[in-house]
Amino acid sequence: MTDSIKRCAWAEGDVQMEAYHDAEWGVPVRDPRMMWEMLVLEGFQAGLSWRTILHRRDGFRAAFDGFDPDKVARYDAARVEALMADPGIIRARAKIEATIAGARIYVAMRDAGEDFAGWLWGLAGGKPVKNDGVDVPARTPVSEAISRALKARGFKFVGPTIAYAWMQAVGMVNDHAPGCFRRDQV
Repeated sequence: MTDSIKRCAWAEGDVQMEAYHDAEWGVPVRDPRMMWEMLVLEGFQAGLSWRTILHRRDGFRAAFDGFDPDKVARYDAARVEALMADPGIIRARAKIEATIAGARIYVAMRDAGEDFAGWLWGLAGGKPVKNDGVDVPARTPVSEAISRALKARGFKFVGPTIAYAWMQAVGMVNDHAPGCFRRDQV
């Protein structure tokens, strides 16, 4: 864009990517519903670019009732078919079904008194980690542990690479590049 702000290279040149980078990426999230939403979106990203998902985020939010887990957990086969016809989202049956199953797991955890956000932050050590921003890994031992824990609960599309991208998105790790204006702000 035309501003002189230095940001991470992946975000430059696209208004939505810049806005997401500047306001959200790497900012610690403690809200369980928002953490689940971001996990779903990262799962939909599998095999695609984050830009593709971000540009459809409003469509995803509309299609999945604002990512209200109670509503999504009640989706049935007819709703899956309706979602498969929705051009505002990525129409991948396995990812749609994984989202519904994930909502059911989330609701069951909550109803059992478990805090989704607290559980995941606990697995990540409880506080954000600031990396050097130069050698950004695709996965780490922590993302592997989070992936295993999520899979053990029944979540899908939560491999260690997706888990690490999600950790970046929700601020468990700060991988803003050296020189990026957000690096020392989050």
